[in-house]
Amino acid sequence: MKSCSPLFLKGSPHAGRAGVAAASTFAQRRLVLRAATAAAAGSVAGWCAPAWAHHGWSSFDQDRPLYLQGRAADVKWRNPHAELTLERSNATLPSDLAQRPVPAQVAQVDGRALMARAAAPQRTDARWLIELAPLTRMEQWQIPEIRNGAELAVLGFTFTGEKGDAVLRAEYLFLDGKVYGLRSRPA
Repeated sequence: MKSCSPLFLKGSPHAGRAGVAAASTFAQRRLVLRAATAAAAGSVAGWCAPAWAHHGWSSFDQDRPLYLQGRAADVKWRNPHAELTLERSNATLPSDLAQRPVPAQVAQVDGRALMARAAAPQRTDARWLIELAPLTRMEQWQIPEIRNGAELAVLGFTFTGEKGDAVLRAEYLFLDGKVYGLRSRPA
């Protein structure tokens, strides 16, 4: 933002000794108008930005669950949902994945079928953005705040055909020997 001092107004009709008071008033008015405009724009953006930036579940291929394992980096514990970057450490599925216990949740999710159909991604990205659940749901499951460096795994969905960015919406989180369902609250 430009300075609103009388020096800024040099060459304007308000310049000079007599114009300092007028310039100051002019500059103050301009500052107030800019601040009001910015505040109004900010409040509208505050309401709309999450809707613009956030995407629905329909953009993910829910017929092809993917399993990723690795170390958490760049964890963001915030709404509209917690997220982290997963630095992949293993590209293979665990042999016992289909037999792992699945926690009961309110939403009708066939966790066993998802685990049985899980695959490793075909793309070879070393880093994936993992979208977890909203913080209220994370609290309902009593999931401890994930820290950078934590070892974890996720089962979830990416975009159809694995096109676009390496993003996975997590359906299940495997952390510290526990499994958490993220579609809804615990049953």
